[in-house]
Formats: sequence, C-alpha cells, structure tokens
Amino acid sequence: MTKITCVIMDWAGTAVDYGCFAPLNAFIRVFEEKGISITFRQAREPMGLPKIDHIKAILDMPEVSLKFHMRYNRAWNQSDLAEMYQSFEKHLFASLYDFTDPIPGVLETMSTLRQQGIKIGSTTGYTEAMMTIVESEASEKGYRVDNLVTPDDVPAGRPAPYMIYQNMIDLEIPSIDQVIKVGDTIADIREGVNAKVHTAGIIIGSNEMGLTETEYNALSDYNKQQLKKEIRERMLKAGANAVLDTISELPAYINQLSKKETENVCATIYY
Repeated sequence: MTKITCVIMDWAGTAVDYGCFAPLNAFIRVFEEKGISITFRQAREPMGLPKIDHIKAILDMPEVSLKFHMRYNRAWNQSDLAEMYQSFEKHLFASLYDFTDPIPGVLETMSTLRQQGIKIGSTTGYTEAMMTIVESEASEKGYRVDNLVTPDDVPAGRPAPYMIYQNMIDLEIPSIDQVIKVGDTIADIREGVNAKVHTAGIIIGSNEMGLTETEYNALSDYNKQQLKKEIRERMLKAGANAVLDTISELPAYINQLSKKETENVCATIYY
C-alpha cells in the first residue's frame, strides 16, 4: 500500500492571499504603464508560472499582441519584456506585505496533516526574493511549511516538474506515489501532472475563482455552484486527479486515497 507522506502546497491563492490579488494588481499596472489595457481574466490566465514567463504569456495572447502592435507599430521584444518585468517587481514588492494572510481553513488543515505525520513542501511562481517576504510574513501569522522551493532553485519553474522533485529530495520522499500536489492555478495542475504525482485543485480562494472572500460570500447559492462547476471542469481538463471546494477537505481526501489503496491491496490478495 502506498501512503501519502508529503503534501506540496502552492502559496498565493492556495495557502495565502485569498483570490491571488498581489500579482494580479501588479500585472494590471505594468500593462497600464505600457499603454495597454488587459482584462482580469487575461492577467490571471497564466498565473502560477514564473513571473517573467507570465508577462510573456500575456504578451503572446493574440488580442494583447495586437494591441501592442497598434500602440507601438511593432511587435514586442525582449527589451520590452525585461522593462515590464522590472516594473512588475517594483509594484509587487511595494504591496507584497499586504497579501500574506492565510486563507481560511489553511492553518487548521496543516495542523491536521502534521498530526498525521505528513510533511509539507511548497512550490511557487514567486522568486526567492519575493518569497523571503511572503514566507516571513505568513510565518508570523501562523503558516509555516517544512520546505520551500522557488524557480530560482531549479532549471525551470512551472509547468516543469523540477520544484516538486527538489521538494522530494529535500524532504527525503522516496516515491512520487507518496506525494500530492495542491494548487489553485492551471499551472499548478500541469506541474503536478508533469511530475506524475497525485494532483488536487482547490477552488475557494483560488486564482481561478478570482474573487475576494466578501465577493464570493455575496454570491447566491446558484451562482456559487455554477462558478465552482466551471472551475472544476477547467482543472479536471488540465489533468487534476481531484478538485476540492476548500483546503479543509484535503485531510479527508487523503484518508480516502489511503482507504482506496488498502481496499485495492485487499482485493488483490483475495483474488
């Protein structure tokens, strides 16, 4: 029987920063400074990637690429990308301290997992310098992980699997079958799929949901269900093994996985 011994958590939108607003606001401002308007959906779509790759992904969107060409009479280039990334860092560092509150249910869930002997690793689209702030501030508010890997530590960030593998090395996890990756973006899901670990998406508080806690709570029950259905379908299509409404469902889901493995082993022995 294979037992889950390690949960690898994403940060913004999964563990802290309900709705993943810190990077969103910075991306919107960067494009505004360049004289190009982008929608929240466009800004959110590549979320979870390393941030310079995120800006490039937005620039590569046909509608945004066209706007850039109309504004500057040319295609964007690497100098534009470098300039915009520098601007992004400026805006993000100015506001990052304000977006480090743990998402409701996270602290209790991590406590439950630790009581079960499960190690908590983490990956992120933030750089090491960004995570110095986020990790420190979140720790003061009670959220701590056993290991953190950033894109700076490995050959490539998401959707490549390297940050997950580095967590496994650091935490001495011998098998991908013992790992579950948890995240709130499509990039998170693809990271888990590429690492061939069990992968779960989280809806409430996620980048994919894209709402503040107040905005979500104000929705009618019908609209909540419709929104969750849309997000669940997107994550499952990206390859998630499961999509949970909230992080609080994670311990029960892990227990369910262990139970299923036990039943499979028993069935094999019986037959």
